[in-house]
Amino acid sequence: MSALAANLVQSVDWLAIAPPTIAAAVGLVVLVADLFVPEARKPLLGWVSVAGLAAAAVMLLPLLDGDRATFCVNGTHACSYTADRFTLVIQFLVLGGALLAALLSVTTLKDADRQLPEGEYWFLLLSSAAGAALLPASRDLATLVVALEVASLPAFALVGIRHGDKKSSEAALKFFLSSVTATAVSLMGISFVYASTGTLYLTQVADRIQHVDGQLHTLAQTGVVLTLVGFAFKTAAVPFHFWVPDTYVGAPLPIAAYLSVVGKAVGFTGLILVTVVAFPSYADVWGPALAALAALTMTVGNVGALRQQATRAYSAVRLLAWSSVGQAGYLLVPIAAAAYSNDAERSIGSTVAYALMYAAVNLGAFAVAALVGRTRTANRITDYRGLYATNPFAALLLAFFLLCLAGLPPGIIGLFAKVTVFSAAVNAGLGWLAVVMAANVVIALFYYLQWTALLFRAPEGEPVRHRLPAPLTAAITLTGVLGIALSGAPQLVLRFAGTGLF
Repeated sequence: MSALAANLVQSVDWLAIAPPTIAAAVGLVVLVADLFVPEARKPLLGWVSVAGLAAAAVMLLPLLDGDRATFCVNGTHACSYTADRFTLVIQFLVLGGALLAALLSVTTLKDADRQLPEGEYWFLLLSSAAGAALLPASRDLATLVVALEVASLPAFALVGIRHGDKKSSEAALKFFLSSVTATAVSLMGISFVYASTGTLYLTQVADRIQHVDGQLHTLAQTGVVLTLVGFAFKTAAVPFHFWVPDTYVGAPLPIAAYLSVVGKAVGFTGLILVTVVAFPSYADVWGPALAALAALTMTVGNVGALRQQATRAYSAVRLLAWSSVGQAGYLLVPIAAAAYSNDAERSIGSTVAYALMYAAVNLGAFAVAALVGRTRTANRITDYRGLYATNPFAALLLAFFLLCLAGLPPGIIGLFAKVTVFSAAVNAGLGWLAVVMAANVVIALFYYLQWTALLFRAPEGEPVRHRLPAPLTAAITLTGVLGIALSGAPQLVLRFAGTGLF
């Protein structure tokens, strides 16, 4: 009994788990404080939340000196939480993305004239960020699913948080139904994997799933496929993307920005962990499947964005939503390449590098969209005509962000990221996928360049002056500085994105 008790008692490395713990703790503090803070001082809750996310991000610095693990089974190398290089890079992306979304939210909540409940809003955002920060550190399937749901469940409520708004409620319902379906499929797949291997730890699953008995081989294969299908839902890969456009348009704009970056990072991180860490021996199954999904996703996303051009007064947010589906296809390419490559770590590093670039410039584009949306609530593409005449700073940065997403100079970081992903496909022998990607990059040029050109045309009618509040200025400036700095030294992204996952 004493030996059994010793195995059940696990020491906790509080420094390793500090980033998600701080985000969760500040969320609880904000929720309780909301009960006592008078209405006139509710905006303080937003700044407390921003400070909490910044503190959680700062706590990543002490973890850079070496890998740490906690919640481990005594006498084995199986751990539920690991703070390695891969974990820290994704946590930096998640917490940085949540911080920028929080800065956008400060202005949005102020402009909403108390239509959005501030205490609940900040609690939900911080809770989701805590789950998203926990996920890359998860090294067993149970923790992975719990982290995924902690990141997702508050996001449903955030999408539908506008009381009495039918569009917001419809968006939340679509998001909820698709995510619940993904979770159910994933849980069934994980249960099959557990039944065939007898463990939930990713490294142990990788060892045992290669040697399952003949009677359990079909069960294991089915479990692998169902788990991958569930995570494909989370990444908004086609054909599981149908919820994205309506959800982004119906959600408060900062939440759409948050989902486009942090939500996507959560899905792709989970997909990386279950493929290259837990199921490397089934690379012949998930490799071709992800390659096909990548080609289909980038094509449908870019064609969907092109189709918006035919819509009268189409929405900028809807265009960014379809663009994000296309970008998801590019992110899938190196993961698929990892199945065919002798250097899987380098392939995964390409996905992480692309995700970092995409996070910075996409959040920047949403920040400028939030600025325009303050005076043009419909936020149509036509509302951006002549933006340079009224706000040169925002127009130039939006043009830079769009050129980065298109992969054109001076957006060198976007070009560098696309070349990195393209190289991963070629080096893995996926020449056909590289050709599909090249064709999609050309397709995307049309709608990115058309939007960019619109910024510098003469405005129609009386130009609308856009006042830049301090939080919005900070968000636009931070993303702009990051994008410009990385365009000057793009190799830093790839070096920083070295995963250390293997």
